[in-house]
Amino acid sequence: MTSRTAHVARATRGLFLAAIAACAFCAVSAPAAWAQQVKPHDVEDYVRKPKFLDIQLSPTGEYFAATVPIETKIGLVIVRRSDGKLVGNMHLPGSRAAVADFHWANDERVIIEAAERIGLHEAPVRTGELWAVDIDGRNGDMLVGQRVTGEGLGTSIKRKKVEMVAAEVIDTLRDDDKTILISVIPFTDDPYTRVDRMDVYTGRRSTVVRAPIRNASFVTEHAGKVRFASGMDVDRSTRLYYRDAEGDDWRLLNDSRASGVTRWALGFSADNATAYLRTEHASGPDAILAYDIASGETREIFRDAAVDPGSTLYDDRDVPVGVRIFDGKPKTHFFDPDSVAAKLYRKLERAFGGQPVAITSTTKDGTQALVRVHSDRNPGDYYLFNTETNEASLLLSTGNWIDPERSAATSPVSFKSRDGLPLHGLLTAPVGAAAKNAPMVVLIHGGPFGVQDLWGYNEDVQLLAAHGYAVLQVNFRGSAGYGDAFEQAGARQWGKAMQDDITDATRWAVEQGIADPERICLFGYSYGGYASLMGAVREPALYACVAGVIGVYDLDMLHTTGDIQRRGSGEHYLNQWIGPKGQLADVSPVKLADRIKVPVLLAAGGEDERAPVQHTERMEKALREAGVPVEAHYYRTEGHGFYQEANNRDFYGKLLRFLQRHLGGRAPVIVTPAKDGKG
Repeated sequence: MTSRTAHVARATRGLFLAAIAACAFCAVSAPAAWAQQVKPHDVEDYVRKPKFLDIQLSPTGEYFAATVPIETKIGLVIVRRSDGKLVGNMHLPGSRAAVADFHWANDERVIIEAAERIGLHEAPVRTGELWAVDIDGRNGDMLVGQRVTGEGLGTSIKRKKVEMVAAEVIDTLRDDDKTILISVIPFTDDPYTRVDRMDVYTGRRSTVVRAPIRNASFVTEHAGKVRFASGMDVDRSTRLYYRDAEGDDWRLLNDSRASGVTRWALGFSADNATAYLRTEHASGPDAILAYDIASGETREIFRDAAVDPGSTLYDDRDVPVGVRIFDGKPKTHFFDPDSVAAKLYRKLERAFGGQPVAITSTTKDGTQALVRVHSDRNPGDYYLFNTETNEASLLLSTGNWIDPERSAATSPVSFKSRDGLPLHGLLTAPVGAAAKNAPMVVLIHGGPFGVQDLWGYNEDVQLLAAHGYAVLQVNFRGSAGYGDAFEQAGARQWGKAMQDDITDATRWAVEQGIADPERICLFGYSYGGYASLMGAVREPALYACVAGVIGVYDLDMLHTTGDIQRRGSGEHYLNQWIGPKGQLADVSPVKLADRIKVPVLLAAGGEDERAPVQHTERMEKALREAGVPVEAHYYRTEGHGFYQEANNRDFYGKLLRFLQRHLGGRAPVIVTPAKDGKG
């Protein structure tokens, strides 16, 4: 069965959509009719924001909770599953507040992790504040965060702590309806975190344990006891600790300064006798280990020959049961192929024609599961699956206006760099055409370290393919996903070997007859913007144009401007991975503008703290002084990425017109929505 037609319960879907539409602070329309004839999507289809962002089943399965965006806010709605009735909603106070994440604490109360558009930033930034609300929208209260206030005079009972901290939920304690465990993070550079037990009704907290390492995260066993802590010190070395029982001292299991590799915990077996760890290797991909708690012995239970384990798969009791690997199209591997969870996943994969399937939430008894199905051409459909009857009913689609049949297919590719290093990437053909002597955009991912281009639905890729371009993505050295040695190979290689990998990928596409050698453009965000400009510096005759967005172009300036260098570990990162200040002029595009011989498009956010707008302003000035054709666009209220629909619409229009002039693709159709219901 397909993701759009599998045992669809249209009535359920309609009730849920109607409930969201009734929300007091949001407006949701019914699914748009699909086009009667196959044609590429237009810009507006990639600008539109989804009507919901996340959806979860309640522990009993009686309710759904979903985050819903509207204008400058993101709120939470609770819908009764039986009749689709909206029973409650909550939007945090303030015109710029947002629900960043949420967790069911019990059948009647939800914990909310808050975000806010801070200053002039358009995209919400997590504030570290935790709220709680009943399912009917009542008794909403901030329980922890920098803006918590005391109970005031006249009471000696101080329930909520007043302190300048951020917090995250780490365990909702399945068998405890009253308290949860949270990680508490002081507002200091490279902090020592701690775990508190918090009452979900009053916010009263008590400290459970403090971390033995900076920047720590924690893992609990199934009784809710904190057993593992792993973190990174100022010098970016990592350590993994374990403790046998509450009150015991932490015991060091791995120190990267001695072992040369990082290890961290994923979770416990159902009986808590075995812990699952992920470990790096000196060469090759990471592995999954089973750690015997009693003996301290480890054994390897999974390691792929080419790629790291991707996301961990858990059963309905949060037991790690397998991993998803991203070697082209995602594949799943289970530690025990005969387990109930493995059989369920395999059943779902077969039912949905081999499309990637993710179980996003389940009821406490495991009889109902919320399943997300997606592909390279489908941004995602959510199904309610009955594990007893094996029936699936379509609930909602992330982008119901996107027709997979009118979208482009993405295929994995592989080749070797000039020094013999195996490289992997993705190729997307233009919609309605083959990738044969086509105009091509090389889309370069950001990061660059710890980031990987993955097979799946990508709005920028689909936008470009819909306008007539083949799109090539490459996981150059330094990218995540192929082992620590592959990532380390990118250290201090900005503009050097990392750039060579992008060049080699481009030349490979030309040699294979994929790309028209006269019509190739580089385009990317953040590091991708940097690499686009450096590509034009290094290979002035290979590309017809370049586009850099929210890029960093003066690498010395990274040491003095922006948010990376503010912490000790950040300065260490800059020195270790990019290079010391004063030694980066030969890999900084702003210093090499006279070597660029093709037209350039630049775009930046005025409130960007990661890649401050000064990078783009200096790059624009240097290009103009060198006589290079350049157009620069500034979105003064945006940060590190464009968030507002109007800004995205404007940017996409300018980008596509730029590409059309230099590569010859399809002209964009820009439709500006009418205001106040007129027009």
